[in-house]
Amino acid sequence: MTSSDKPIRILTVDDHPMLREGIAAVIEGQPDMVLVAEASDGYEALQQFRAHRPDVVLMDLQMPRMAGVEAIVAIRREFPAATILVLTTYKGDARALRALKAGAQGYMLKSALRKELLETIRQLHAGHRSIPPEIAAEIAGHAVDDALTSREVAVLSCVASGNSNKAVATLMSISEETVKAHMKSILAKLGANDRTHAVTIALRRGILNS
Repeated sequence: MTSSDKPIRILTVDDHPMLREGIAAVIEGQPDMVLVAEASDGYEALQQFRAHRPDVVLMDLQMPRMAGVEAIVAIRREFPAATILVLTTYKGDARALRALKAGAQGYMLKSALRKELLETIRQLHAGHRSIPPEIAAEIAGHAVDDALTSREVAVLSCVASGNSNKAVATLMSISEETVKAHMKSILAKLGANDRTHAVTIALRRGILNS
């Protein structure tokens, strides 16, 4: 039990009912934890946080209506002391970094949920951070890289949809030469050999959403 003899109050946020049921099953029976509410998207998460003021939020990233990072920002804006653990299937360093910068104190892959969830919740509730070593290493490995600008991400997103430079130029109301200049910069920053390689790297790292 916690030092105050009160169980850790948990809100779980995920658009998959089966995953929420799995988390409930893991938490059930823990004398120092209680699941106080569930939500299926970011909007519901904010409403449930207001209603229940949980100690720890378990937050998915990919959800309809309002995704995880937006929900983290919204909750932390209203409740700066909120403690949030991201639960996701995505390993990408850029996606993890976005979540951590938004205010999450922990990041966990769903594949590790059954083995590590309970102890990670306790760590976060005690005021510690928790980031898997492999993701921390990825973040550190790209820490000195030049990040893509928002315009470069937009260009690469158009390319990922199968558009030619000419089509990208039309879609973004810029010249084809500007698109080529952006692509040159993107390839250099990502260490990519060509457009397809750049898209593959950006998807793996979470710079682009799959």
